[in-house]
Amino acid sequence: MDYIHLRDMQFFGYHGVLPEETVLGQRFRASVSLAVNIQKAGQTDNLEDTVSYVDVYEICKDIIEGKPFKLLEAVAETVAARVLSQYEGQVMGCRVEIIKPDPPIPGHYKEVAVEIVRGTFQ
Repeated sequence: MDYIHLRDMQFFGYHGVLPEETVLGQRFRASVSLAVNIQKAGQTDNLEDTVSYVDVYEICKDIIEGKPFKLLEAVAETVAARVLSQYEGQVMGCRVEIIKPDPPIPGHYKEVAVEIVRGTFQ
């Protein structure tokens, strides 16, 4: 199994349960890993034989900077579903981590995050 990773992408969005989150917005970070077979791309050096990193980034950007969701779980699920749908038959599995570095939660912590795995991911 081969993997493509897009790590620590940064976006600004309006997701959250609290009213100030949907009005003021906040930073989000995302990492996506794709289980793929990229042997042919490595041999041919041809973009058509792999998954476009630009396309995956744009999917994440469109979702995270787009329509607000209440839950990080819904953001992650939507990213995974769209990637798997767009690359059906090519991407066998998708791991998505959505990080909220500055949620309005009292206390001391580094960040909150949700990570999901969909499809076949070893």
